[in-house]
Order: sequence, then C-alpha cells, then structure tokens
Amino acid sequence: MALANAFYNTFVKRNSVFVTSIFAGAFAFSVGFDVAVNNFWDRWNQGKQWKDIRAKYIQEDADS
Repeated sequence: MALANAFYNTFVKRNSVFVTSIFAGAFAFSVGFDVAVNNFWDRWNQGKQWKDIRAKYIQEDADS
C-alpha cells in the first residue's frame, strides 16, 4: 500500500505532473523502441544493406 501511495503522491496527484510524466514516458518508449528495431533490422539484414556492400562498388579517391 505504501508503494501505491507514493506513486499517487508523486505522479497522479497533480495533473500537470501526471501529463508530463505520460509524455516523457511515451517519448522514452518511442526512442527505445526505434533503437531496438533498427538494431534488430541491421543484424537480420547484415551483409545485404548498402552500408555493408558499399566498399565493393565504390572506390574512394586517394586525394579526397
């Protein structure tokens, strides 16, 4: 019960804090989910993406 009271007094009691914490949590989840999906995609398609095979097709100029 103490945990529920602490949660209520910290986040829910004031509407401005509640809404701000919801937006911050949604933003953090969005960034974390995006990073996780991009890492999964890169591992799943390793060796098939342009960033992996670019060196085979494009030779950098020595003067650049």
